[in-house]
Amino acid sequence: MRIDAMNQVSQLYSSKATKKTDRASGLSFSDSLEISRTGRDMQVAKKAVAAAPDVREDRVAAIKAALANGTYSVSNEDLANKLLESFDI
Repeated sequence: MRIDAMNQVSQLYSSKATKKTDRASGLSFSDSLEISRTGRDMQVAKKAVAAAPDVREDRVAAIKAALANGTYSVSNEDLANKLLESFDI
């Protein structure tokens, strides 16, 4: 048995103390971000959509009034087309 080879193997498995490294001096950098014109346009559009109401109250009021008066009607063809669209036929 070779003792010197055993010492080399044991050195591989021994834990070594971690060394602290000094920060590089004189280096400075900063992160930057550039948003494209399309990205800015999308931000504006997103804000406009978020500010818009989800329900068009004027349309809802008109349909409610037509239902109350009994004057609201939907054509049979429009109804059939919407049913077919909902079932993906």
